[in-house]
Amino acid sequence: MVGVNGVGKTTSIGKLAHHFSESGKRVVIGAADTFRAAAAEQLEILGERVGVDVIRHAAGADPGAVAYDAYQASKARGADVLIIDTAGRLHTKSNLMEELRKIHRVLNRQDTSAPHEVILTLDATTGHNGLVQAKSFNEAVNCTGIFLAKLDGTARGGIVLAIRQELQVPILFIGTGEGMGDMAPFDAEDFVDALLAPV
Repeated sequence: MVGVNGVGKTTSIGKLAHHFSESGKRVVIGAADTFRAAAAEQLEILGERVGVDVIRHAAGADPGAVAYDAYQASKARGADVLIIDTAGRLHTKSNLMEELRKIHRVLNRQDTSAPHEVILTLDATTGHNGLVQAKSFNEAVNCTGIFLAKLDGTARGGIVLAIRQELQVPILFIGTGEGMGDMAPFDAEDFVDALLAPV
């Protein structure tokens, strides 16, 4: 999971973990956001709430090492799904984008087909800047899908149409509220109906 600070990435990870757990899958979360204070703690609280294991290191640890340990732990525990959190970063910071590439390489060394998905979390209230973010992350780590968060207020998330058209990155999930169950797989017809509905 990638994305800038404040888009709802950590909550979206909790929702995905809940979704997969409810589907009968064993889930492990890797807390590779070692940059933001309390990020791992927030994930641990979400992990406890949805009943999944969270692998973490101390604050400031190497995110690549966390990704490695999380992969090894998920294998040892027979997990079906491993979700790696990454530091929310400004898409303009090249050193931080390089850190994302490193996490990508670490996972790829463990399994040549990994990571199987690179999901960009976008805030539905984001305008044109969402396209700029998507382009930057896509160039760095080749995003395979989008989790459109915060689609629960007046936000309509229209920017994803431009992202889909320009980058060919599909929208996979939408977040529709604060609760762990408040998400759904993306449905194009429902989305367009809501987008065009009168205010």
